[in-house]
Amino acid sequence: MDLIYQDHVTLANGINMPQLGLGVYKMTNPEETLSAISYALEVGYRAIDTAAIYENEEETGNAILYSGIPRDQLFITSKVWNTDQGYDETLRAFEGSLKKLKLDYLDLYLTHWPVAGKYQDTYRAIERLYEEKLIRATGVSNHHIHHLKEILAHAAVPPMVNQIELHPFLTQVPLRSFCEQHGIEVTSWSPLARGRILSNETLIEIGRAHGKTTAQIIIRWHLQNGLIAIPKSVSKERIKENASVADFVLTQEEMQKIDELNKNERTGTNPETYDQL
Repeated sequence: MDLIYQDHVTLANGINMPQLGLGVYKMTNPEETLSAISYALEVGYRAIDTAAIYENEEETGNAILYSGIPRDQLFITSKVWNTDQGYDETLRAFEGSLKKLKLDYLDLYLTHWPVAGKYQDTYRAIERLYEEKLIRATGVSNHHIHHLKEILAHAAVPPMVNQIELHPFLTQVPLRSFCEQHGIEVTSWSPLARGRILSNETLIEIGRAHGKTTAQIIIRWHLQNGLIAIPKSVSKERIKENASVADFVLTQEEMQKIDELNKNERTGTNPETYDQL
């Protein structure tokens, strides 16, 4: 049996998005970044999540180019940064990202944070990119329910994805429920809580029962919850380990035990208190 997880979620417009991808946040060393992404593609990853602010879109594009994998077999996501938000600004930022990635289109383009007074215009620009077939799906990141309600009140094309911080210490159930009600798939960033959760005894115990690492248990929890997960690593061993979760299933009891670890505890910034520029 292939251990590498290859399942998809179907977005509101019928597009298939891999449920497991490689996040490339804080990959700042060009050679290390190129090596990590190239290895991920080699072992079976087909989704890469980058952003303008990560400053590694160029390396991401090179890894895609060097991989030789047909473009239609890949799912590439990027995001517009806060200082580039607004309608015209977003369109220009997208052109810059596309050029660095050396691609003709993106599979998914997101508003990175809901910048006050700008995020609605930013999303309108994302809708235009979708209408012009420069992106295959629309989305946002770090949007709470009230942000989404503002978008949905005016959107011709509702967001198809909301990427948020989500892990067993921050399960975000109300926001996930709202997204489900409105056909918005949820991507978990920092799915391993930046490593802070790996020493949790409950997770270690469940891992022993399955012969799996704590990280693999957490990733499997995301996947069985119908979430999209984008764990980040530059280590070849961990890149492969994180995706090797297709050969076991957590029981309902184990899922519940992990759900009960929730503390509403963030490792990153709350969008409500984010410094808006």
